[in-house]
Amino acid sequence: MNQLTTKECYEISRRQTLRQLGAGFGGVILSTLLQQETNAGQGIHNLTPRSPVHRPRAKAVIQLFMHGGPSQVDLLDPKPLLNKYSGDAPPATVADDEERTKYLLGTPFKFRQHGESGIQFSDQLPCIAEHADKIAVIRSMYGEHRNHEHSIWLAQTGLIIPGRPTIGSWASYGLGTINQNLPAYVALPDPQGPSTDGVRNWSSGWLPPVYQGTAFRSEGSPILNLQPSKSLMGNTREKKLDLLRSLNRKHQERHPKELELDARITNLELAARMQLAATDAIDITRESAVTQQAYGLDNPTTQSYGKRCLMARRLVERGVRFIQIMMKSQPWDTHTSNVENTKKCCLETDGPIGALLTDLEQRGLLDSTLVLWGGEFGRTPGAELRGGAAQGSEGRDHHPYGFSVWMAGGGIKGGQTYGATDDFGYRSIEKRTKYSDYHATVLHQLGLNHEDLVYEHNGRNERLTDVYDAHVIKELIT
Repeated sequence: MNQLTTKECYEISRRQTLRQLGAGFGGVILSTLLQQETNAGQGIHNLTPRSPVHRPRAKAVIQLFMHGGPSQVDLLDPKPLLNKYSGDAPPATVADDEERTKYLLGTPFKFRQHGESGIQFSDQLPCIAEHADKIAVIRSMYGEHRNHEHSIWLAQTGLIIPGRPTIGSWASYGLGTINQNLPAYVALPDPQGPSTDGVRNWSSGWLPPVYQGTAFRSEGSPILNLQPSKSLMGNTREKKLDLLRSLNRKHQERHPKELELDARITNLELAARMQLAATDAIDITRESAVTQQAYGLDNPTTQSYGKRCLMARRLVERGVRFIQIMMKSQPWDTHTSNVENTKKCCLETDGPIGALLTDLEQRGLLDSTLVLWGGEFGRTPGAELRGGAAQGSEGRDHHPYGFSVWMAGGGIKGGQTYGATDDFGYRSIEKRTKYSDYHATVLHQLGLNHEDLVYEHNGRNERLTDVYDAHVIKELIT
């Protein structure tokens, strides 16, 4: 055996030795900390039903998200002074801080009172207005940003930063779902195109992936590749699934606390159970012709949105916890031709939404289903002349300082307006409502406490209402 000479040996100084040892110790410490973070409070994450912390008034939520920001002064918040001074320069108290709007812009739409409560709705929402006594209109919402994406993040996740869990994911995390053959959280995208911010509208963020929303298509198979390409003889399919379950469990035992692995296995097993349940859930051909007509499925203008509203009702019946109905791009973003574009959005959505409220009530589901309507912000009371638009084709700009949304069902006290904006519909001034209050109220109706629903992330207990001093809006609750 040859002996290595001194010169052939790898020489290392004492200082180099200590430096390398220090780096090694750092790696050990980092590995330990990462493992502790992974293990801390995680447990097993799945969608089994969990008990609410107090008696819930709502078992499910249908979110009708109006991408782009509907105009409050054209639909839900009548302002006679705005019409009176239309065309005049805005007073200093409501001047546009970005100087994009040059004069006040009244609305050509007529408001009138509806129901015993006498809530005023625009003539562009006749079908929704029929349910005035079931609806609570919040006229005092305000946000923090004028950009679509930031405001969508605020409306859906609680902060104006990306990457956080949506309210649907929080609901799934807190409660799971009763029907183990369907997802707890379903998104119904517009088949005509993606919404602004795409899949982040139903993302679980840093919550375990199992709580992410599942997008169902409203045309063709609800989920691609849901059905096997070849039929299997006898009980071959069941035996195959049993073998896969066994292999998956052994793999999980070898790799504990791997949340993405857990979610992948859970979702694949759910997909197997969904092959019958999902197809049945959205098979609207089983609905009567009268029901399909009520949702506007015989009208090209309302067919797409009406079909998704009907699918949402069928999913609620089958135990899905949270359903979102999306719109392509941001159709309510009426920078130009505000009147024409607002009319178009209302024609597409008003009839189907009215039918949904009627259908839920007739089936005894409205009391236990919370219906949410609104966008990421509202529109300016002043005219925007983007592109040199001539008077008559004016638009309205983004407006987070005061806007309107509404809630119905799920224990909400209908027949009321809550809060107010100023005389021109510019700023929220009475019972000012931030999104964290809105979120706290939604969680409360589901039987959850917004302060206690937390998830440890990066060393802190994160929650939907996060840093805000949020309050449940008790006046909205029966």
